[in-house]
Amino acid sequence: MALLGCDVVSTDQVEVLPLLMRNCERNSSRIMQMNPDADSIGSITAAELSWGNSDHIRGLDPPFDFIIGTDVVYAEHLLEPLLQTMLALSGPRTTILIGHEIRSTNVHEQMIELWKKHFEVKTVPRSKMDIKYQHPSIQLYIMTLKTTEGNTSLNPLIENGATEKTENDTSSRVEDEVPTEPQNLSDWEARRYGAMAARLLRDIKIT
Repeated sequence: MALLGCDVVSTDQVEVLPLLMRNCERNSSRIMQMNPDADSIGSITAAELSWGNSDHIRGLDPPFDFIIGTDVVYAEHLLEPLLQTMLALSGPRTTILIGHEIRSTNVHEQMIELWKKHFEVKTVPRSKMDIKYQHPSIQLYIMTLKTTEGNTSLNPLIENGATEKTENDTSSRVEDEVPTEPQNLSDWEARRYGAMAARLLRDIKIT
């Protein structure tokens, strides 16, 4: 997302924050060395976030345009604090992208019920995912907050196919699983979201 011009806040718990900060610094340095003349690269910082912690949430200055999480829900007791955190970080223009590996059917079903109460959820077709991640247990989800009328409005950056940075264009990695029943995307939505998800998964580097 930083390569696409966004200002990114990457979050985790305090125990691993030093490693996260080091990864941000290393990857930022490498990106700048590879693109010394680039003027469209955004920024990335690290911040502490324990789900349900109101002080941590306020410190992130929500809402965000994008919230991105991968493979982070694995226990039932995390579902409610995660939900509250996602809601607190979201606004009417927020788009949430979640990559999830299904490990527990019970947790999966509970997650479906929780998220359906607050979000509109779409599933990225497996055929649109990067070939390395086309596995029955791996799912990609896109969510937006439900409005009072039950409809949603996707972020204009996605609707217009743009990637340039806007005044309020920020992104936060929030660990999350969003299981849901499959819903149909239009061909345009599937291509757009599938390409974005594949790029995100491809570009992640852990050092």
